Amino acid sequence: MPSSDDAALEGDRLLGPESESESECHSTSLFFRIAASMFSFTVLGMMVSTLGVMVPQFENYYHLTDLGVSFVFLVWPVGYVAAAYLNGAIHLRCGQRGIAAIGPLFHITFTAAAVAAALHPSFPVLLVALATGSLGTGILDGSFCAWAGGMENANIVQGLLHGSFSAGAAVGPFLAGTVLSVGHLPWYTWYYVLLGASILEAVILLLAFRFEDSEKCRNDHQQDRLLETQAETRPDTKTAIFKHSVTWICAVYFLAYVGTENAISGWIVVFMQRVNHASDYLASLSSSGFWIGQAAGRLVLGVVTDRIGVRTATTVYLIAALAFELLFAAVHVPAVSTVTIALLGFCLGPLFPAGIFMMTRLLPRELHVEAISFVVLLGQIGGALLPFALGALANTLGIRVFQVVVFAQLVATLLIWFAFPRLP
Repeated sequence: MPSSDDAALEGDRLLGPESESESECHSTSLFFRIAASMFSFTVLGMMVSTLGVMVPQFENYYHLTDLGVSFVFLVWPVGYVAAAYLNGAIHLRCGQRGIAAIGPLFHITFTAAAVAAALHPSFPVLLVALATGSLGTGILDGSFCAWAGGMENANIVQGLLHGSFSAGAAVGPFLAGTVLSVGHLPWYTWYYVLLGASILEAVILLLAFRFEDSEKCRNDHQQDRLLETQAETRPDTKTAIFKHSVTWICAVYFLAYVGTENAISGWIVVFMQRVNHASDYLASLSSSGFWIGQAAGRLVLGVVTDRIGVRTATTVYLIAALAFELLFAAVHVPAVSTVTIALLGFCLGPLFPAGIFMMTRLLPRELHVEAISFVVLLGQIGGALLPFALGALANTLGIRVFQVVVFAQLVATLLIWFAFPRLP
């Protein structure tokens, strides 16, 4: 009687060509799905980054003060907070359905927000539309990252997704500035562009994930369900993360860093127009330059960080960022300011990965998911409150306060970084 191994080999010989064909088909499908997800993240980056370009447009169209228009920064994280709760409920109710089943729903959310903005409604309605769009952003962001995190080459796929987001964030202000300034078109024209991009994104995702239904996901993820069942018997990690000081240090760190990043992205266009007297087009290019610098910093400085250590490297990056911020405040030539703000973004690029790195080295492995989710959520709150506060100060003291606020936030981020315990 042949052994089980012999039988398996005989089966492989009999089914070899078909199995190879299925494997090739699966690989091609996976590449298509990754490419579709990358396109989705590119659209997300365009939507997020162009909010700063729209701030002066909203002010002029709706006759708003700096304080009034700052509410666009407050409503954006509302969707992320809601998505943090809805993601779990969606997966619990539907199982691992795959992106195909719920991806189009996310894009319909984006499309609805884009349509509402394109119809140029009253400002409160616009705020609701932005909150709806941010809900789609939060759900998409979390779902695609979780999907990529379960892959064999998770780090590579995550890098592709976030690289696509950075690319979209870099090109978004440039395209918006071209449409509005060069084309001399009204602000809501840009949302027609985003509407078309959202529809194309939905079509591509539906094609890429059309076979990834809930039944197939349940069959593919039986091991994941076993691990989840085992995790339910472990101690509650949701409360355990708060017993570690590094969780709170990192939460405050992300609160300051993401707030700094969003304050620059949200108000740099207004500052360039009013203080440096830059054209609308050049002001939008400065926003693109900031995001391009961030993307380049994360790509290039990772090697430097590995060489000299994350603690020393991040300190150097923050000190260099302070130097570029002082140069930005001292020189008011539009072209020079555009280059300076890009270099500032270059120095800030590695700061987010550095915070995640410190958490993963200083916390037990079983606490990583809950702790990182908590600090990222705090970062989103900082990304709303600090730009709003900057708008309130600018409304009272003038937009020149932008330089002081950004410098102070960078100093605060550096001091918080010093509070991290040394790595073992």
